[in-house]
Amino acid sequence: MFPTAALFSLALAAVASAQQVGNLTAESHPSLTWQQCTSSGCTDVDASITIDANWRWLHTVEGYANCYTGNEFDDSVCTDGVTCASSCALDGADYSGTYGITTSGDALSLKFVTSGQNKNIGSRTYLMNGDDTYQMFQLKNKEFTFTVDMSTLPCGLNGALYFVEMAEDGGLSAYEGNEAGAKYGTGYCDSQCPHDIKFINGEANSDGWTPSEGDPNAGTGTYGSCCSEMDIWEANSQASAYTPHVCTVDGQTRCEGTDCGDGDDRYSGVCDKDGCDFNSYRMGDTTFLGEGLTIDTTQPITVVTQFITADNTTTGALSEIRRLYVQGGEVIANSATNIPGMDAYDSITDEFCESQKEAFGDQNYFGTLGGVAGMGESLDRGHVLVMSIWDDHAVNMLWLDSDYPLDKDASEPGVSRGPCGTDTGVPTDVESESPDATVIYSSIKFGDIGSTY
Repeated sequence: MFPTAALFSLALAAVASAQQVGNLTAESHPSLTWQQCTSSGCTDVDASITIDANWRWLHTVEGYANCYTGNEFDDSVCTDGVTCASSCALDGADYSGTYGITTSGDALSLKFVTSGQNKNIGSRTYLMNGDDTYQMFQLKNKEFTFTVDMSTLPCGLNGALYFVEMAEDGGLSAYEGNEAGAKYGTGYCDSQCPHDIKFINGEANSDGWTPSEGDPNAGTGTYGSCCSEMDIWEANSQASAYTPHVCTVDGQTRCEGTDCGDGDDRYSGVCDKDGCDFNSYRMGDTTFLGEGLTIDTTQPITVVTQFITADNTTTGALSEIRRLYVQGGEVIANSATNIPGMDAYDSITDEFCESQKEAFGDQNYFGTLGGVAGMGESLDRGHVLVMSIWDDHAVNMLWLDSDYPLDKDASEPGVSRGPCGTDTGVPTDVESESPDATVIYSSIKFGDIGSTY
């Protein structure tokens, strides 16, 4: 994901994350079926999802007072990270009533704004393997397919489905302060090294915690949580992108200072925040994806992503990340680049990334940190599937669906990323004007190349 502070927002009066486990609400994961495929066919896998710990209620172990309210820790309880972790508990979730999350068979529905006793904005969920571990995927020489309905997502929203190199148990075994683990959605990380994660490595991220000026429910701490990330799908009804991001660290890693790559250190950190994105609009085909276009976003879209290796084995070096679509019974090839000075690329390879960065005048930190093969090395270690919906309090999602950065002319190659105006995507506007926006992910399939569609 692109922006340095693209944070998820939750307007719940008593919300936070923790490592201890409360007992006020029993945790019951909504069921979700997906399919494992080979050339012989596909078989159902009975699974479930869990919501990220950052969305859950954090309260004292005894007395059930809030340990985090609005966008601040209670410093009378959370005097330091270790004390906060031992004093505060993470509770179970009311998925439908509080968070607008429902499942039916093989479909997961995420509602943007849910208004009940309190108000919830967005969500981030993970596919589970049993009650206590995340489902791990090894993607090399495989393909991953899902169907998405994002027809109600306007400019400024992001229905994101992606993989990150999280720990299978959410850090339960690695950090003695973590007694919640994957069951309660702990251990998140991504290539932006987000600082809004309230607990990292089993300790509260309360040291240096600064409440956000623009988001009444978020803040940032001293530490970030980094890992490699493979964005399969970041999209709304106007634009989409798929993007690998590599890091020099193995698995979820807590960062501090320069390693986090914040601000002027963007190209000195342990992760490549820009990634190497393939956004059809940005790559010169403005008629490929959108309402009523070749890929019609008013209708469900089946998205196929293939991870090609140099020797066509699961142990070979990753060499290409290929995309195709299925809609209306027709298999549709990905669009090709139409940028002056670039060849016609239709997939992500090191050659595409190098050519794109040169044409757009961007630094190729993706290549510096290992490129496509480096992404493959991360995939070898296993990734967790993330499915979410969010708005962007940092730059209004302009990096996905509009002109960005704003200090460059929109006519310069790579600046225009979608048809949305630069005045769109303001979270307060999106939240008030499109509260019922919903993304539906369904028909998840994983298996041999050519077996899932």
